[in-house]
Amino acid sequence: MRRLTRGKALSLVRELDAFPKVSDSYVETSASGGTVSLIAFVAIALLAVLEFFVYRDTWMKYEYEVDKDFSSKLRINIDITVAMKCQHVGADILDLAETMITSSGLHYEPVIFELTPQQRLWQRPIHHPQGHAHIAAFVSHNTYNFSHRIDHLSFGEEIPGVISPLDGTEKITFNNNQMFQYFITVVPTRLNTRKISADTHQFSVTERERLINHAAGSHGVSGVFVKYDTSSLMVTVSEQHMPLGQFLVRLCGIVGGVFSTTGMLHGLLGFCFDAICCRFKLGIYRPREESPDDAAQRP
Repeated sequence: MRRLTRGKALSLVRELDAFPKVSDSYVETSASGGTVSLIAFVAIALLAVLEFFVYRDTWMKYEYEVDKDFSSKLRINIDITVAMKCQHVGADILDLAETMITSSGLHYEPVIFELTPQQRLWQRPIHHPQGHAHIAAFVSHNTYNFSHRIDHLSFGEEIPGVISPLDGTEKITFNNNQMFQYFITVVPTRLNTRKISADTHQFSVTERERLINHAAGSHGVSGVFVKYDTSSLMVTVSEQHMPLGQFLVRLCGIVGGVFSTTGMLHGLLGFCFDAICCRFKLGIYRPREESPDDAAQRP
């Protein structure tokens, strides 16, 4: 094959130019075109800045699947304050068969139930396998006081900064035989973000409280009961981010779309303006007044 010289190669490439250049002598500028161009540049800059903020932003993607983990044990994190002395209160965790799961892993610390003004202020910004947790008393029912405050309740691995639905819940009662019940549905959750990756649990809760009065037919045991049920579905929450390539394509679409749209609008407005001027004989379509020299030149 014959080798191409540099000049012939450049000439061949020049013939493939898909963007032919228009001579400056054929280009006509106008004030309206300059105004439309200025508007187009401002629109492109504004949309590009907004698109950059969209590119920086992230969103959460939720995926659902069947939870196939049948061997691991559910971790329960609880911090609750009851308005009775530690030696008068007992807590345990039972399964549905009323089999004891644990009672020795709980620590009792004497505290003051009433909150200071600073602690009360801190509390107010907090938004408010199967089994149950049970807190009961070991003294005469005349001295029962199951007023309580749930400082924290969560399941699985603890994640700093996450507030659970029951955190900061406070119940006050003036009755000795009061039952408080919390019904919880625990959903296994796998969290994957740029800052953290953890296997934890979300939960939803409904609550009920009633006075125990056997004479009136309201039977039961006084105490605080947390009954939970584990969902068979697992939720995977992952943080999503716009790919760089998609961001560049969207920028190109913004630039091309604005130029095309403003060009068509400019042409449409120019056509309408010319049609109106031609119809009403305005502007360049206004008839010129005949001068004496023009009249003398006519035959």
